Amino acid sequence: MIVRVDDTFQKCFVLEGAVCAFGVFDGLHLGHQYIIEQAQKHARAINAPLAIITFAQDPDEMFNPQGLKKLMSNERRLAQLDAFTSATVLVLPFSKAFFALAPVVFLEKVFGQNVPAALHIGSDFRFGQRASGTIDDLRHWGASRGMEVLGYDLFCYEGEPVTATRIRKLLAENAIKEANKLLGAAFCLEGEVEEGRGEGRDMGFRTANVTIPAQLYSLGEGVYGAYAVTEAGKRYKAAVSVGGAPTFGEASHANIEAHILDFDQDIYGQKLRLEFVEYLRPMMVFPSVDVLIETVMGNIQWCRDNL
Repeated sequence: MIVRVDDTFQKCFVLEGAVCAFGVFDGLHLGHQYIIEQAQKHARAINAPLAIITFAQDPDEMFNPQGLKKLMSNERRLAQLDAFTSATVLVLPFSKAFFALAPVVFLEKVFGQNVPAALHIGSDFRFGQRASGTIDDLRHWGASRGMEVLGYDLFCYEGEPVTATRIRKLLAENAIKEANKLLGAAFCLEGEVEEGRGEGRDMGFRTANVTIPAQLYSLGEGVYGAYAVTEAGKRYKAAVSVGGAPTFGEASHANIEAHILDFDQDIYGQKLRLEFVEYLRPMMVFPSVDVLIETVMGNIQWCRDNL
């Protein structure tokens, strides 16, 4: 259940006596999942309710927007947190004034008299004015209020820490299978289907065209095997190109083009989610339209046979 908190913070009463995991959780990768799972085990052990505390917006969107690449939209991040456990997902408001509060004032504002039994966080968690609040500040504040604070070092997979930075690097390098291992699920992009150039339809492989905001455009250009999930919730195999089509030069404007197998419906204006599972080839300029068609049809057949 998602509970959105307004500037009065009255809905924070759900935190009293609860075991909480607190963080932004962009990507909800294996490291985030580990912290939430530890909080879940703790809640069961002491028979307490479980809550996940997060923000309505990723703070980096305000404080570090230059070149920011996110693994999820805020909307999808909250939906994924809600689906991950049966916990209450408490969504804190986002404003410059809120994040400018001194660390102790920040804590008083969020918790007030609704002090959790325990707080599970990453050891690098920061809060309050200029991100000056630390895990030690949390422990000091919680000690006199009966709140236990448990901090975790970065979760490691195959000997290296699992971080959003590591995942973004893999995505940029087209290493989608490795990135998906760290995410614990297929990397997704979603957006509204819009009118495309029309060449695909003329050549026998109609595409759904989606433009992704720059902050979410972390996947390297190329052609991928994927699954397409329509607004109606139906899932189809798809061959998806990411990036402008160089053969058509300036005529290209959508940055995602998905050929959805065995699908011939009008979904313009509807949301489409793409779940990427396999990198097939780089984007390329073809010597002729015939070679382009042959290559694309081969990609489509691969998806039909292997997904």
